[in-house]
Amino acid sequence: MTSEAETTKEQRGSQSQVRTRLLLTLWDLGEGKPVKKSELSAKVKQSGEDYKALEEEGAIERKVEKRVTLVSLTDKGLQMLAQELKNPEMKFGGTQVGSRVANALLKWIRQMDGAVSAPAGEGKPVVPAIASYEEFEPVALEVYDQLNRDYNLDDLVPIYRIRREIGERVSREKFKEWLLEMQANDIFQLMAGEIPDMTPDKHNDSINIPGGGLRYYAKRLNS
Repeated sequence: MTSEAETTKEQRGSQSQVRTRLLLTLWDLGEGKPVKKSELSAKVKQSGEDYKALEEEGAIERKVEKRVTLVSLTDKGLQMLAQELKNPEMKFGGTQVGSRVANALLKWIRQMDGAVSAPAGEGKPVVPAIASYEEFEPVALEVYDQLNRDYNLDDLVPIYRIRREIGERVSREKFKEWLLEMQANDIFQLMAGEIPDMTPDKHNDSINIPGGGLRYYAKRLNS
């Protein structure tokens, strides 16, 4: 006989599966852009409570344009998705996972493989997280100079490469905030342009300036 505690745990697990599928599908469909809620609902079965909970947690944002409801994945939602997929207790339900979910997971693995940690005792030691702008600035400058020098980038370093080199030491939200602060302090100029072999993940790892569009490159000033 299943105990009440086991039933509650199963219910929480099932709820977590639904919300993880929702976030994963939204990430897959959106590729950094808002998605019609109706399109997302056609891919993933969920309740209004699932949407409400994720919205209240700041994982998704919802807006209405021309009577169409759009939803998008936030930086916090991306972090929540990463945590859930790494959670050893996270398992999809008893039914076979469809090709759509499997392909989304493969896409996630390919695009996020740089964030996979090596087993303890192997590879590089754990690097502490960056906790403040004062810590971020010298790290960003060091990474910029290294990439610029090693790859002969002619003082135009792709922002996505800086983001990936710093990795999980800083959240996506703080990376954007502090990079914009470096521009405000006349340390970097964030520039538009074209990225060779543009892919959705390179697009997502660049910077969107409020009211100013996307910026793909950083140029160091007074260097």
